[in-house]
Amino acid sequence: MTTRRGIYWFYNDCRLHDNPLLAKAAREVDSLHCVYFPELKSQFERRFLPIEINDDARQHFAMQSIGELNQSLRQVGQVLHKLEADGLSQALEVLNELIRTYNITDLFVSHSASWYLDTIVEKLEGQHPKLAIHRDDTHSLFKETELPFDLGDLPQSFSKFRKLIEKQPIPLPSGTVTTLPPPVNNRQGLPEAYGSFEEALDLGQNVRGGELAGLSHVRSYFETDAALSYKKTRNALDDWQSSTKFSLWLANGNISAKAIVSQLHRFERHNGANDSTYWIVFELLWREYFHWYGRRHGARLFAFSGIQNKAPLTSFYAQRFRQWVNGTTPFPIVNACMRQLKQTGYMSNRGRQLVASCLVHELSIDWRYGANYFQHTLIDYDVGSNWGNWQYLAGVGADPRGHRKFDLQKQTQMYDPDGVFIRKWQGEGMTISVDAVDMVDWPLDTNE
Repeated sequence: MTTRRGIYWFYNDCRLHDNPLLAKAAREVDSLHCVYFPELKSQFERRFLPIEINDDARQHFAMQSIGELNQSLRQVGQVLHKLEADGLSQALEVLNELIRTYNITDLFVSHSASWYLDTIVEKLEGQHPKLAIHRDDTHSLFKETELPFDLGDLPQSFSKFRKLIEKQPIPLPSGTVTTLPPPVNNRQGLPEAYGSFEEALDLGQNVRGGELAGLSHVRSYFETDAALSYKKTRNALDDWQSSTKFSLWLANGNISAKAIVSQLHRFERHNGANDSTYWIVFELLWREYFHWYGRRHGARLFAFSGIQNKAPLTSFYAQRFRQWVNGTTPFPIVNACMRQLKQTGYMSNRGRQLVASCLVHELSIDWRYGANYFQHTLIDYDVGSNWGNWQYLAGVGADPRGHRKFDLQKQTQMYDPDGVFIRKWQGEGMTISVDAVDMVDWPLDTNE
C-alpha cells in the first residue's frame, strides 16, 4: 500500500476550528508537513509601494496568529514550518523542492481570492501530474457548489448578489480538528514557526492575534448588547465598541465567518433580532461578495481599468502620495484617518471610504497605490475586500453608479462634528498645497 505524504499550506485559514480541509488531511494522509509563507510579494506590489512603510502592527498581529497556530498544532502532535521566499517564483521553487525531497503525494491548500496563490497551485499541478491537490472553501460562508449561480455568472453588483444569496441558508461551522497525522521526517531542517510579541496591540482595547483570541473576542462581543445597536454605531471613526472588529481575525483565518454567524444566531435566539443584528450578516455578505469577485475576475482585480476596462483619469504624483500617507493633506479628516492607520494598523470602514475617495478624486492618484498601501499596513487586509472596494471607489469595479466621491467637509460634519477625532490624531493645521511639486517632483513656482 502506497504511503501518502502531505503538505498542508496554511494561507488564510490559520485555525483548527471549522477547517474541513485540515480535517480531510487528517483522514487521508499518513504524514503531514504543515507550512506557511510569511508573505508572498511580486514585482507588481513593489512597483506600487514606492515609499518606506510602517507595517509593525500588521506584522505584530500576524506573528501572534502564527505563533498561536503552532502551539495549537503542537497539542495535536504537529508543528508549523516557516517557508521563506522572495517573490512568487521562489515560492514555487521552495514548494517544488519540498515535493521532490519528501516524495509528497498530496497538497492541501484553501481556495482564496488571491490570484498569486492560484497561479502557484496551477503551476505545481502542471509540474507534478501525479500530485493530488485538495482545495476547499474555508475563507467564505459558502462553497462554490453552494452558490445559486455559476461563478462565471457572478452578479455585477452587490445588490443583485445579496438578493440571490440571502435565499441560501448559511451552513453551520464544522467541528475542531483534534488529531493530525505525524510530521513528515524533517530532513531539510525546516525552521519552526515560533510566535513572538507577547504584548497586546492597543486599538482602543488590547487585542492579540490568534484563533483563541479571535474566538474569545466573538464570544465577548455577543455577551454584550452591542449587536442590537450595531447599525447605528458602525460608522464611528474611533470607538472600539462601535463595530464588531471581527475583520481583524477573519483576515488571517483565525476565525471563520460561519462561526460568527452561528454565534449571532444564538444571540438572536436569546435576545431577539433587529435591523442591527441583520446588518452584521449584511456586512459579512459584502465580504462574501468581494471574495467571489476576486475569484471570478482573477488578475483583473489588480488592473488599472478594473473589471470594466475603463481607465480613470488619474496618474501618480509622488508628493501628493506622500502627503496622503503621512496625513499632511489639506483635508483634516483624511489626515486623522491616515495617522490613525500608521500608528495602529487599523482604520474604520467609514475612514477607509473617505481616504480612498480623497486619493482618487481630490489628489487624482492611481487607485492601485492606495490599495497596495492598505495591503501592507492594515492588520485586517483581505485581498478581495481591499482591492474590490478600491475598484468600487475608483469607478472601475462593481459600483453601478460609476464612482463614489465623498464631500469631505460634509462627512466631517456628520461623523466628527466637534473635531474630537481630528484633534486626537492631529489631523488639523495642515495647509501644504498639493501642487508644491509637479508629478516628477520638480518644485513649482508658487508665486506665479
